Parts: sequence; structure tokens; C-alpha cells
Amino acid sequence: MKYWSLTILLFLFFGASAQNTKELAQAKADYKNGAFGKALPVFEREYNAKPNDASLNLWYGVCLVETGGDLKKAEECLLIASKRNLPESYLYLGDLYIKEYRVSEAEELLQRYAKARPREKESVLAPYNQALDKMQKAISRTEDIQIIDSLIVDKQSLLSAYKLSPEVGSLSRYQDVFESKGNVESVVYMNEKGSKIYFGEPSKSKYTLYSMDKLLSGYGNKKALSADNFGLDGDANYPFVLTDGSTIYFSAKDDNGLGGYDIYVTRYNFNNDSFLTPELLNMPFNSPANDYLYVFDEEKGVGWFATDRFQPEGKVCIYTFIPNEEVKLVESDDDKYIESRARITSIRNTWQPGKDYRSIREKAKKEVAKVETKSIDFTFIVDDSRIYHFYSDFKSTKARTMFQDLQSKQKSLDILNDNLETKRFDYSKASAAQKKSLSAIIVDLEKSQEQLMKTISDLEVNTRNEEIKVNHN
Repeated sequence: MKYWSLTILLFLFFGASAQNTKELAQAKADYKNGAFGKALPVFEREYNAKPNDASLNLWYGVCLVETGGDLKKAEECLLIASKRNLPESYLYLGDLYIKEYRVSEAEELLQRYAKARPREKESVLAPYNQALDKMQKAISRTEDIQIIDSLIVDKQSLLSAYKLSPEVGSLSRYQDVFESKGNVESVVYMNEKGSKIYFGEPSKSKYTLYSMDKLLSGYGNKKALSADNFGLDGDANYPFVLTDGSTIYFSAKDDNGLGGYDIYVTRYNFNNDSFLTPELLNMPFNSPANDYLYVFDEEKGVGWFATDRFQPEGKVCIYTFIPNEEVKLVESDDDKYIESRARITSIRNTWQPGKDYRSIREKAKKEVAKVETKSIDFTFIVDDSRIYHFYSDFKSTKARTMFQDLQSKQKSLDILNDNLETKRFDYSKASAAQKKSLSAIIVDLEKSQEQLMKTISDLEVNTRNEEIKVNHN
């Protein structure tokens, strides 16, 4: 009986060992082919059994990096592999150090790789050296701002940290403004008068920034701020406009950025009805992670920006800071100190000696209630200094009559839009024969819609000009 028990145990042991060997061989093949997610659980199991094995530390560490896993554990493993002189570990550890602002250590590791693999130093090291150079330049231009507070929240709740004064406008979720059923990750900025909104919205393969004007019924005149997303490669999103109406902060993805979303600023050029080339903000506003929704409350004298740097999935950190009137860079002979300021290792390190920030910090957190307004009949913006809410506001009888005509045509447009939407829905459910007749109806309605929208637009301009003319006399 004992003989048979021992035989079974040996069979199970060698069977399991053979299976593990087979799985490890497959994991190595997956690793070589870039299937890091498939290889990860096998390498993790083998690493836990042999934590001092240099090769397993390398494979496990690389898989953690490539799959976005525990980067602290990845660094620990890659560090062991680097001490055993496995060249691939120099690359991955160096890349981690670049993202952690440890540029001098990263540079040393890349140099070690170049010595170990001289034939590959040009082709393999090129992107790493490029990233290192970009990071070094960015750190050297770290802005000397005073960060007075920070708050970690769920990304979906990030607006809760932005306590704006009513005088600088408001921020809303895209879904709350447009009642979108889709998953649109954007915010809508509305100016203080409520006359204009700015937002990011998917367009073809990427997000684009748009503006819309307040009309008699909702918002219209949708317009892209830039036909080519300001010449940037990827998404443009998260806009905020200063009270001057021409300075816009937004976030965008671009190959020349630091990584993910970066914060940019541009200004409207009145001479040619376009925006100037956007400028990338300095560190610490930007990082290799996602940085977005830069807001400056000119009434409170504070700003906010959000980032997911060093945050778990689904979390963001919102920093509250005191903006500089002019760009002022951190000056120090201590490279480590500048790196820490760029990384925001400690917000206290950004404070001026002896200065008490408690009052401004409390002011930044304070919810400022909007002034209650009496009920109004409509909203019609005449110019920068006049907004009408009642027929009695009009000084020009002709302008008042034109405005009433404008309202009537707007109602007609609303009815037409509803009819058009119904026909489009019917078309989507119709048979081939029904679609032919519905198509003609839809085309006619679209033509009428276009003509009516132009008539309304012209009438709105003429009404405004007529009223302005009387006010100037």
C-alpha cells in the first residue's frame, strides 16, 4: 500500500513539474512575441517560487510594466535583474525612472545598456534617449508656483473640487448639458453671461473643441475652434476660458507633448478670426501622465488643475495653486530639488517662507452662491453691456417687432426639427419601398431647416443692429 502511494505521489509531482516546464516555455514564447498579458501569470507563479532568479525578475518586471501592473513591484524586480547585469532591465528600469523624474539615474542606466549592447545603441536607445532629453528639458523649465492644497477624488467626480466664482463662469458635465446617452468624457464651460459654451466632443477619430452661442431656444451655431485641432496630433478637450473671452486653456494629446493629455493655452487672434499656436504649459502643470482642466478663478485669485500622475485607476488629484502674473521658473543648483518640484513631491516645498495660506485655501474651498434672479421672459444679448429679458427693454419699436418675428420663426424651427427627427426615426425602421418616399421628404425638410436657420440668424443680427443703432442715437 505504501509503495503504491509513493508511486502516485511521484507521478503527480513529475506530472506537475512537466506541466510547469511546458507552461514556462510557452510564457517565454509569449514574452518574445509581445503577449505580456498571457505570460504574466506564469512568470508571477515562477517568481514567487524563485524570487532570487535574475531572469524571472526580468520577465516578471517587464510584464508588469507592459500591462500597467504594480510598478513598484516592477521596479523592485528590474533592480535585481540590473544588478545581475541583464541588459534589457536597464531599458525598462531607465524608462520607469524617466517617468519618475529620476533623470540622472535613467541616463546612467541607458549608458550601461549602450556599453552592453553597442551594436543596438542607435536603433534601440533612440526613443529612450528622446524621452530622456524631453524630460530633462521639461524639468529644467519647472514653474515656481505655490500649490496650497490637493484633493484625490474619483475621476467622474472631479468637478466637485472646482469651486468657481459665478463671475468667471461655470463647469458642467457634458451629459448634464446635452443629455447625452453616450460615454462622452468632457466638460462644458459656460461664460458668466451664459451667452456661450465651450466643450470637447468626439469628431471622427478624436475629440475636437467646439463653441455654441445662446439662442432663443437652447444653444446653436456650433463651431469648431480649429479645423485641425490647432495642429495637434490627438484629442483636444477640457476647455476653460478666461474672463477676457479670448484666452483659452485646454488639454490635448500630441507627440510633442510629455505624454497623455497635456495642458495648453492659446489666445484668439481678432485680426484673422483664428487662434494663435497653442503653448504647452510648464511642469508641474504637465507630466508624462494625463493632466487636464486647468482653471483660473480671477475673483478668488486661485487656480486648479487635475492629474492622474501616480494615482490608481479611476482616481485623479486636483491641485489648488496661486497663479503667477508672469512665468517664473524654479531656480536652484540642486537638480534633485528641481526634480521634486516638477514631480510635486511635497506641496509644502512650494510655499514661500513664513507665508500663511490658510485664508486663501479656505477661500478656494468656499462655495459661492449665485445671486438669485427674478423670472424672465427670454434672454436676448444685444451687446457686451446689454442683455434683454422683457419686451419693455427694447427702445426701438422696429427692433421689438423684429424680435417677435424672430421668436415666431424660432418656434417654427423647433416644430420643423421635431418633425425632421421623427421622419429620420421612421426612415431607420422603414422598408426599402418606404425609405424611398421618406428620403425625399427628409431632403425637403433639411432644405427648409437650412433656409429657416439662415433667416433666423440674419434676423437676429438685424434685430441687434437696429436696437444698437437706437441706443447710440
